[in-house]
Amino acid sequence: MGFFTDAYDLFCISTVTKLLGRLYYYDPASGKPGSLPPNVAAAVNGVALCGALGGQLFFGWLGDKMGRKRVYGMTLMLMVISALGTGLSFGHTAKSVMTTLCFFRFWLGFGIGGDYPLSATIMSEYANKRTRGAFIAAVFAMQGFGILAGGAIAIMVSLGFNKAYKSPAFAENPELSTAPQADFVWRIILMAGAVPAALTYYWRMRMPETARFTALVAKNAKQAASDMSKVLQVDIHEDPATIQTVEADDAVNYSIFSRQFLVRHGRHLLGTTSTWFLLDIAFYSQNLFQKDIFTAVGWLPAAKKMNAIEEVYRIARAQSLIALCSTVPGYWFTVFFIDRIGRFTIQLMGFFFMTVFMFAISIPYDHWRGHKCGDTYCGGNHAAFVVLYSFTFFFSNFGPNSTTFIVPAEIFPARLRSTCHGISAAAGKAGAIVGAFGFLYAAQSPHEKQTDAGYPRGIGIKAALLVLAIINCLGFVCTFLVPETNGKSLEELSGENDEEAVGSKQTRPVDSPPPTKASMTNF
Repeated sequence: MGFFTDAYDLFCISTVTKLLGRLYYYDPASGKPGSLPPNVAAAVNGVALCGALGGQLFFGWLGDKMGRKRVYGMTLMLMVISALGTGLSFGHTAKSVMTTLCFFRFWLGFGIGGDYPLSATIMSEYANKRTRGAFIAAVFAMQGFGILAGGAIAIMVSLGFNKAYKSPAFAENPELSTAPQADFVWRIILMAGAVPAALTYYWRMRMPETARFTALVAKNAKQAASDMSKVLQVDIHEDPATIQTVEADDAVNYSIFSRQFLVRHGRHLLGTTSTWFLLDIAFYSQNLFQKDIFTAVGWLPAAKKMNAIEEVYRIARAQSLIALCSTVPGYWFTVFFIDRIGRFTIQLMGFFFMTVFMFAISIPYDHWRGHKCGDTYCGGNHAAFVVLYSFTFFFSNFGPNSTTFIVPAEIFPARLRSTCHGISAAAGKAGAIVGAFGFLYAAQSPHEKQTDAGYPRGIGIKAALLVLAIINCLGFVCTFLVPETNGKSLEELSGENDEEAVGSKQTRPVDSPPPTKASMTNF
């Protein structure tokens, strides 16, 4: 439910950005519906990603210092408070409303950022090696339902308001096309994200700390055995001798800045950061600006032909359809296949097909779009474009968008696992920021008269999609830096139970929680 909320909060903003422009930046002299100025649009779309980057680094580090469970509650409360705050305004002017929105969305992103390394680490440290991939993937797959829920809430709210406060299209009456009550629409949609987060708090606080953290980091073997006994409902006893051996050996207690970490995991960290960075450039560009792409190919009517609330409905409907038909199935294909065919194969396949389909829609883009007919395009094949575009979402989720989240939670040692996952995730959010800001400007028309108000000339949507295809191709290449983790224990992957590492010929079972003597060979 944490990841359900994360996705809802991150992506619901794309359903209301057009409405914000109509409400607060309408200029009667322009003859067009209001739109957010470039700097405001960039801030509204990207500020949560900036917060998430900081949150991933900070809470990832804190999770290795204070424990996964304690920090988990902090991130959740920050998300609840910030989600409620996004619907408030310190003032009524455009500047004060946007400043308030961006302030709270930054801290909302900060909390969301902490959820990434903590959720992945907790799930990996609880799951057994045979189904670990499916369990972590199932956590991440809730993002799909979160995106779908964001669209569903936007549809219901906009339908209700449009029925209650019927307004003419902009072309019919510009002044009346934006009903004053539309100001409540975006606030309700954004604040609704606080509900699932608040409902989750009780269960998060009841969750015991992971045994691997308690034993390997907190050095409390007795408590780790007690916690795992309750979770698994079997009798588990601590093994103090094993803990003392590990604790005393410097070979397994290296820091993230040590030469030993560089030798053991430097290549892995480079692989997880580079692939996540490249993936998120494409993934967030596509998600945050679906509405612009669909408008460009004529799948959504021209803004002048709709009133403000109807535009929210149509954008949400289009995004929900993409989520339902490609995003959600992609996530759950990963859940089903990841422990059968492995992480490496899924990631390589995902990047490959993302590249293929992105080239397929970018190179013949003019064919799919058709020719200009007034405010729309005619003669193209919009249905085929949307189908191909949907496949890029399917293979990003049945591919690197899932595996880049899973692998960093498996390959690093327990005392650095949350930190390294946070670094990898932060690299991804850096890519998301590049995608969010870059695509916003790059997708503008190369012809000055056809750009949106206040924007400089860009390279056009066709060229921007072509760039994303090349980025996916680079992700395919960088995947070869990432090891296969399927079927291996966390200790085996991180080297924490290597005989040479602990200086002992008598090691614990290959995949058991390090401090215990239970018959838990499947762990």
